Amino acid sequence: MASLHSISPHSVIPPSKPKPNSRPISKFSLTPVLSRNRLRTKLWALHSVVEGLDVIPVQSTDSTDQQEGVVVSRAEREGGSETELVSGFAASQEGRLSFEGAGELQGFSSSSSSGSVGDGVGNREGEEFERLVDRTINGTILLAAGSLAITKLLTIDQDYWHGWTLFEILRYAPQHNWSAYEEALKTNPVLAKMVISGVVYSIGDWIAQCFEGKPLFEFDRTRMFRSGLVGFTLHGSLSHYYYQFCEELFPFQDWWVVPAKVIFDQTAWAAVWNSIYFTALGFLRLESPVSIFNELKATFWPMLTAGWKLWPFAHLVTYGVIPVEQRLLWVDCVELIWVTILST
Repeated sequence: MASLHSISPHSVIPPSKPKPNSRPISKFSLTPVLSRNRLRTKLWALHSVVEGLDVIPVQSTDSTDQQEGVVVSRAEREGGSETELVSGFAASQEGRLSFEGAGELQGFSSSSSSGSVGDGVGNREGEEFERLVDRTINGTILLAAGSLAITKLLTIDQDYWHGWTLFEILRYAPQHNWSAYEEALKTNPVLAKMVISGVVYSIGDWIAQCFEGKPLFEFDRTRMFRSGLVGFTLHGSLSHYYYQFCEELFPFQDWWVVPAKVIFDQTAWAAVWNSIYFTALGFLRLESPVSIFNELKATFWPMLTAGWKLWPFAHLVTYGVIPVEQRLLWVDCVELIWVTILST
């Protein structure tokens, strides 16, 4: 801030005539008396500076006019005393006005700061609005999908509802849904398994995001769609043909067949499927082949060994109890746990 120089009033003393060899008056000395015309000129200059900030300093030989950093005007009081008015406007030696610490500048800075704060508040409000829109869209998706699934499950046998009670509907709905699933496996097994895997992988990724700390309705829709697309297009169809291939590879009924299938599944097939899964997700994320390869190389062995903590025990049931056509449904139920681990 500009320094303000206060000038105390002095008593009026008639100046003595300087001798020729006397020392010249200092730059900062004050003239004791100002003429009325010069006073009017100074008051006009001060008023113009305050109002318009566009005043050229008055050139004068008076030492008071040549002071740096302050514009001084004196106004006579009724009793003849003088009052000094000091302003925060400074006139530099080059004749330019500097403006430091005045109220208008402070107001300008305050308005700029207020504008920055307002922009920050506006950005936060925009982010909150976007989050609200995302939550609304995600909630609508979940509500629509859940309503559709429940409606399909409960109305699978609506052709036989005539005269049924609610208890009878709930009692026979699971049985009729299972019959409809078996019928779909007979008519179009690949498509039925693709739909099941797509739904399971989507739900699994949603659960994974919730485990990562995201709120229930603030999940990444694009990520969930990618995972579901991989499950629908690849896992369902490839698993259908893999289980048939595995039965042809081990066409025996001995006791060692089940452990052999489990070992083959958790070495060859697990390695192939994990590679397909990460490669497909990388391409869907529009990553470069080099980045996909580096990620696959870094995660291949950890993911393969992580699967050994779960799948060998699950596949003892898969290959020892479950029929071939029903194996993918059982595996997809376990996939809800595994896809959660795989997604995170």
